[in-house]
Amino acid sequence: MTTPSYRYVFLGLSITSSWGNGHATTYRALLKALRARGHQALFLERDLPFYEQNRDLPSPPFAETALYGSLDELRDRYGRAVREADLVVVGSFVPEGSSIGAWVTEEARGHAAFYDIDTPVTIRKLALGDHGYLTPALIPKYDLYLSFTGGPTIGALERRHGARRVRPLYCGVDPELYHPEPAEHRWDLGYLGTYGDDRQPSLDRLLLEPARRWRRGRFAVAGPQYPDSIAWPENVTRNDHLPPDKHRAYYNAQRFTLNVTRADMIESGWSPSVRLFEAAACGTPILSDPWPGLEAFFQPGREVLLVRSADDVLRRLRETFDGERLAIAQRARQRVFAEHTAAHRAESLEKYTRELLDEGSRQRRAGGAVAGDRAGAPQDAAAAGDTR
Repeated sequence: MTTPSYRYVFLGLSITSSWGNGHATTYRALLKALRARGHQALFLERDLPFYEQNRDLPSPPFAETALYGSLDELRDRYGRAVREADLVVVGSFVPEGSSIGAWVTEEARGHAAFYDIDTPVTIRKLALGDHGYLTPALIPKYDLYLSFTGGPTIGALERRHGARRVRPLYCGVDPELYHPEPAEHRWDLGYLGTYGDDRQPSLDRLLLEPARRWRRGRFAVAGPQYPDSIAWPENVTRNDHLPPDKHRAYYNAQRFTLNVTRADMIESGWSPSVRLFEAAACGTPILSDPWPGLEAFFQPGREVLLVRSADDVLRRLRETFDGERLAIAQRARQRVFAEHTAAHRAESLEKYTRELLDEGSRQRRAGGAVAGDRAGAPQDAAAAGDTR
């Protein structure tokens, strides 16, 4: 069966700048894969000064992209595109996202979806009454709730928050950008990620403490917003920001890479970071903190190595032979190409869109039949009256 070409409109935090956010790489990979499958996409992004100064992809070649300065401008300039789209997708952390979502769910003639790239954070915000980009009343108005988190959270969103149709849409990796390449191993262990208060204790335990204890080891941390108060060991290389086009070289220069998980994501489980898929696609073996649901994405011990302490990390770094290290990396890479590329995510979104449109068609046909019956009723009554 040939899949029709769908028209998508995305309203996301950013696609033009990856500075300090993980949303841009997700949107880039997904929209590029949608284009490859024959779909059209318009990405609308709030023109924020912070991102204006740090745009590493101002004009994505795979999607029409436009900036807007206010909600009024968004309505005036892009109301028609929203009305005519098959699916309008509003992302988490979009400025004035609640107001935009209320407008989209009223304006769209097709269907509207919420794409939660921060599901556990969103749930915590809802519990605290923080409704900047999503309100409890808005959740049931979306036809589709796309979640970065799977597992039990899917059912909880439906039962507790009234979400109508929750489906997982995890991050994925673009194999054209992330793949092995010959490189000298500059570091024994590296980490890529923006600073987070809740992640920093794990980073200290699993990278900085091993660096302090193994002075001959070579370590690296790349990412913005780390406070000046952190005392970095001398054998830790720091990069304040690494744009996506440098990620592949960074991963390939590591013997192992580290994945550490935010507290909200650990509590919810089933919340893979894009770091896992990017590193695996590059053929770099992964050391990861454990969290519920990890085994749904990579098999511990065969495709990813779990570490809980500095001792665990040092043992893996110093005692894992190259043959075992490369075998683990290869198995993880095969798993990514089988299940976790951006093409897989685009195919999932395409499937969810088709389900919505097919359901809408069935409802319209059923409504037409009911309307026909109702239209015929007065005629029947009138005819009966003629015979009295």
